This record gives sequence, structure tokens and C-alpha cells, in this order.
Amino acid sequence: MAMRRDRNLDLAQTGAARRARSYGQVATKEHDMCETLRIIRDEHAALAAMLRSIPLLLAEHRRKGTLPDFATLRAMLFYVDEFPEQRHHRKESALLFPKLRARTPISRELLDKLDDDHERGERKIRNVEHALLAFEMLGESRRVAFETAVERYVDFYMAHMALEEREILPLAERVLTEQDWAELDRAFLGNRDALAGAEPEEEYLQLFTRIVNRVPAPVGLGPEVRAVGA
Repeated sequence: MAMRRDRNLDLAQTGAARRARSYGQVATKEHDMCETLRIIRDEHAALAAMLRSIPLLLAEHRRKGTLPDFATLRAMLFYVDEFPEQRHHRKESALLFPKLRARTPISRELLDKLDDDHERGERKIRNVEHALLAFEMLGESRRVAFETAVERYVDFYMAHMALEEREILPLAERVLTEQDWAELDRAFLGNRDALAGAEPEEEYLQLFTRIVNRVPAPVGLGPEVRAVGA
């Protein structure tokens, strides 16, 4: 039986998904037929919106002297661990990067660095999740440690994505063949991120519903949080 979707839970209408689609349309203008590049850029845009929203949420609660919604933060960090770290990175490291290494010696050291970033990223997000648990269990004394862990992880990940966008994706456009792209497109289309506009798998529907309903714009449908001093 088809599941009825509430309009408020339509992930394709979230700010993150709309921004991802718009970003991808501009970024892939020269490669309209390449689904892989569009998906990578869409997922980068959705993740960037998610990551930027976490420090804004924390800053707002610090300004008000309140505790954050720990359940929502757990959902957001679980999403980062489950999708970008476990799925998005593995598509790049297992599918895209080997094809680049096979086609050109250019940027092999950079590809090695990005693969290492993927491995370190999995450890880093677990550290952030642990810092969140400590904050939730032990209270105010662990707020700064959690905020610091979040800031470091966001800076790390934003720099990682920028490097891929600046160096690796343009290289792929230059050296990969039509057959390479066809194989990559099939693989990437079969495993996409719901916050970038794809239909969520049934087991993840509750997770994405929580994120969309509780997280502020531009990621979800909650009230927008403004940067401190804005």
C-alpha cells in the first residue's frame, strides 16, 4: 500500500532540497547529462546547509541561556553519520576516485588525501556525537566542549567539500569517458540523499520527518534562526 505523504513532510520542498537543486542546475550547466556530478553537488549543498544550521542553533540557545533540543541534534548528527559519512563518501572513494586514478596520474596525492579525509571524518563525527551525549547527560559544564567539537567538524567538512568542488569534479569532467559516466550514473542514482530531494527509504522516513519538521529553515520547515548579530 502506498504511504500517504503529508504536505509538510515533503522532503523535496525543504529549503535544503531547493537550494541543492538550484545549485546543481547552475554547477552542471556544461554537463547536463551527467547525473553523478549533479548528485554530488546536490548532496554537498544539502549537507552544507545542514552543517551551517547546527552552529546557528547552538548560538541562539547560548544567547537565550537555554538548552538545545537534544533529540533534534541527535537526529541531525545521525543523519550526517549515516548518509554523508557512510554513503556519500563511499560512493566517491569506491566508485569515482578509482576511475580517476585509472584515467590520469594527475591529483593522485590529492585523491589519497580525500580518501584519508573520508576515514577521519567517520571518527570525527563519532567524537561530535559523544560530545553531544556528554552535554545532554552532564549539562552546562559540557556545552563549550560540544560547541567546539561542532565548529571543528563543520570547518573540516566544509574545507573537504570545497576541495572536491574546486579540484576533483572539474578534473573528472575533463578525463572521464562516456562509459565511465554511464557506470557512475547508474550507481549514484541508486543511492541518493533524501535531504537533496530524493525519496527517502522507508526505514529512514521517521528520521527525515523529524529533521524536516523540527530543524529551522533553510534545512527544514522550522522557524529560521538568524546569525548572532544579524
